[in-house]
Amino acid sequence: MNKVITTFARTALALGLMANLSACVEMAVGSAVVGSIAAADRRTLGAQTEDKSIVFKGETQLPKVIGEAGHVNVNAYNRRVLLTGEVKDEAMRAQAEREIRAIEEVREVINYLEVSGVSSLTSRSSDTLITTRVKASIINSKDVYANSVKIVTERGTVYLLGRVTQREGTQLAELARTVSGVQKVVKVFEEISEEEVKKY
Repeated sequence: MNKVITTFARTALALGLMANLSACVEMAVGSAVVGSIAAADRRTLGAQTEDKSIVFKGETQLPKVIGEAGHVNVNAYNRRVLLTGEVKDEAMRAQAEREIRAIEEVREVINYLEVSGVSSLTSRSSDTLITTRVKASIINSKDVYANSVKIVTERGTVYLLGRVTQREGTQLAELARTVSGVQKVVKVFEEISEEEVKKY
């Protein structure tokens, strides 16, 4: 009887240890995956978090200022904010920029808001398709680090944000220009050196 109990206890202990080891492996693998994704981005984890916070705050605040009189997109990369879309007048354009500059984490605002009528849903759908095509073109090229760039399209104009070298910036712009539907490419990159790139 004692032998049966002892054998059972040993078996239970072994299973318990295996379960713990399995959990440790899962945690390690999970951490590695998260770490790989974070490392693939040329922003620090802090900057990535702050960019999300900036966009959330901007998208929450601007409708209170603009209402139905405009359509504004807020995009952030490494605490630099790109404003695109349409507003009814210069006063509203300036007010939108002030609202974004007032967000604590923001270090630069790039204001490409246009004074014009609000774009149609058809136009925005076309812009979404163009953005998808540009992303696919960059990924397929395999010559440029795809995660180093953010693509925004507004009325056929493609805006490129990211932390890239001069060489990469030129390549990215050329790739975007070859995509069907693209009318213009605007580079709003933060330029870094080839030496900095090797850190990623």
